[in-house]
Amino acid sequence: MLSASSQGHGSACQGDDSRATLIFRGADLLADPSGALLWPAEGILAVADLHLEKGSAFAARGRMLPPYDTRATLDRLAELIAQIRPARVLCLGDSFHDRRAAERMDAADVERLCGLTAAVADWVWITGNHDPEPPQGFGGRVAAELSVGPLTFRHEAQPGAVGELSGHLHPAAAVALAGRRVRERCFAHDGAKLILPAFGSFTGGLNVLDAAFDGLLAPGFEVLMTARGRVYRFPCARLSPDRAR
Repeated sequence: MLSASSQGHGSACQGDDSRATLIFRGADLLADPSGALLWPAEGILAVADLHLEKGSAFAARGRMLPPYDTRATLDRLAELIAQIRPARVLCLGDSFHDRRAAERMDAADVERLCGLTAAVADWVWITGNHDPEPPQGFGGRVAAELSVGPLTFRHEAQPGAVGELSGHLHPAAAVALAGRRVRERCFAHDGAKLILPAFGSFTGGLNVLDAAFDGLLAPGFEVLMTARGRVYRFPCARLSPDRAR
């Protein structure tokens, strides 16, 4: 069991709603247990990899999943927006699972998403590999990347980039605690890069020790693991790889 008082087992990062405070390239950021990132000084709420309509895409290929992932993701996003009231929402790519996601979206979900974008002064759809041309009609604006002060927001991390915030890899971390193995989504950062977990309901996570992260994070990176409504900080030395299948 994760515990805020477990010495040497990772510390719960306190703050409003158990968010983690992170000073990144001089910017005071907050990692939310939902997987969203907040930059209060700029009024920014950033989320990565919503993958709206992933369930319906799988169903079209004969792999049946409950068709409620879009609604669940939008519900969580709406709750955050109502609570935080951001001036700007940044969606860091792969917001839509494929080019035809909008066609499959339920009318109520379309209305909900349009209402969310209309309620925020500046909504930015960063393009991703799943949605290089995000569907029109939902409001907001489209950008390949966005720089704000010392930080640059984009979908895929680039080797050597500094002050970069990205998504794409769906980071997750595994730790051994009191004889149990705990594996959850996480933020991963090394002081130069910050990779956000996937926010979408059906998105899962890739272990940060996987080869896909090689060359992106410097040795000594740390993770902020989201679990049980809290955020827990672990150094990379405490992490374990996934078991071989």
